[in-house]
Amino acid sequence: MELADATRMILSESAAHPELLRLARHSHEELSHRRPVPHETLSAMLREAARKNVYPALCARYGRPAFDDMVMSLGREIDRLAPVPVRTR
Repeated sequence: MELADATRMILSESAAHPELLRLARHSHEELSHRRPVPHETLSAMLREAARKNVYPALCARYGRPAFDDMVMSLGREIDRLAPVPVRTR
């Protein structure tokens, strides 16, 4: 699943939650214009969607497989962009 599609899914269920709406709209616009979105923003969007209990609505609207694809797409991008912590011995 494309990242813009994943953020569009969250955007579609975020109208009742101003902070989630702001994060999802910003992320979707940036991705639609082929600009990178910081991993902090994507992480905050996923966290806020969980806090506002949007996940059940996404599963009901799009189905569990599409929801799983959305979370995995966003998670892979977050993992790809996040810095690797330095381990000290």
